[in-house]
Amino acid sequence: MKKIVLLLCCLPLLYACGGGEEIKPERPLEDIYADAYKEFNKKNYEEAAELFQTAESQYPSNPWSADALVMMAYSRYLDKDFAGAILAIDRYMRFHPGHKDVPYMMYLRGMCYYRQVSDVRRDPEMSAYALQQFQQLTQRFPHSEYAKNAENKILILKNYIAGKVMYAARNDMQQKNWTSAITRLQSVVATAQETVMTPEAMFRLTECYTAIGLPEQANGYATMLRKNFPDNEWAKKLK
Repeated sequence: MKKIVLLLCCLPLLYACGGGEEIKPERPLEDIYADAYKEFNKKNYEEAAELFQTAESQYPSNPWSADALVMMAYSRYLDKDFAGAILAIDRYMRFHPGHKDVPYMMYLRGMCYYRQVSDVRRDPEMSAYALQQFQQLTQRFPHSEYAKNAENKILILKNYIAGKVMYAARNDMQQKNWTSAITRLQSVVATAQETVMTPEAMFRLTECYTAIGLPEQANGYATMLRKNFPDNEWAKKLK
């Protein structure tokens, strides 16, 4: 995760020169930051997040307000308050769209969704949200230090989403709901070709088309499976 660098000695000068109208602060910014980092270092992430929020709300036009939002979001993430972290990230994106930490905040938002992905038998939307965030990050900031990690997460999520589709397709096949199964399996072949689910999807399509009396289509997917995945276990199961 993000490196945390604290430069408290610079804070008095920064907020003195921030400019613009500010809410009259109850405490000096450097004091709030010192307490916030103290709680953060003690792993009291909820208390740290509240203090970083106080710093941002009391000094909204200060150059350090963006950093306060970054630390508030990260603290809430570590506290597993993913909804709170996303709210902080959204505020950051709204008020600091050109800040240097935008790639990190996009990555953190993706991780907030990623950490909430459950098993393939359920159908939460978190996997789709996480995938979208990581894809946006790699498209906007392909050379970011977070891009490579995001690419790895994208492949994991594509496999996960394809796994959910395959789980539903298998259930359709058990119930002899061939039309629904074929639709699901074709979506895996068409949109998730780089996933481990594709060979099985092709094999299942041969079964489905055989079951409904369409041998030509079944043979087409069998040929595709043998050609593209000749050494795969599913290709070896073909008769």
